Amino acid sequence: MNLRDHQEDEAGKKVWLSQAEVKQLIEIASDTEHRVAFELGARCGLRSGEITDVAPQDVASTDAGPMLRVPDGKGEKYRETPMPANLATTIQTIGDVRDAPSDEPVLSIQSTRSLRRWVKNAREQLAGETVDEGWRYLSTHDLRRTWATSLAEKEVDPLLVLDWGGWEDLETFLDHYKGTYSPAAQRRAREKVGWL
Repeated sequence: MNLRDHQEDEAGKKVWLSQAEVKQLIEIASDTEHRVAFELGARCGLRSGEITDVAPQDVASTDAGPMLRVPDGKGEKYRETPMPANLATTIQTIGDVRDAPSDEPVLSIQSTRSLRRWVKNAREQLAGETVDEGWRYLSTHDLRRTWATSLAEKEVDPLLVLDWGGWEDLETFLDHYKGTYSPAAQRRAREKVGWL
């Protein structure tokens, strides 16, 4: 986990999770609904308001693989972002088994306040179980931050990351989302130094 001071919140920190920590967060989810919400942030890079709006009809099978259509992203801008196949299947299955139209959101919550509460409960549980106080700083937006950095770490074209994440310019992305050094990048650097 990487932590950096948060400029807008003096008591807070920006958090970037490793992929192992993302897995811990997803595994600690209390039910399928919470797991879907956490994955939409950490695996699809959605903003809080976008997470609460996802409906089964937004999942698309494309030549590039499963994509999540975000019809009303920030600024009411449309975009598509890749999604893991298992998450796409889960959302489609929810749509198939419930008695609701396919354009109705998959999550039972409509407010981002409830989503923030879910993340808070999970982070408090993880902080207690792992004895890593860094978890206490985790916010819903940090899931998006983690997603963006994990793509950059895998050398995904920055312009594609901007497109998938709905950012207008590279400067905003670099200033607010991309971590300076991921845990994996730090580990690779440490391996180069014999005495570390």
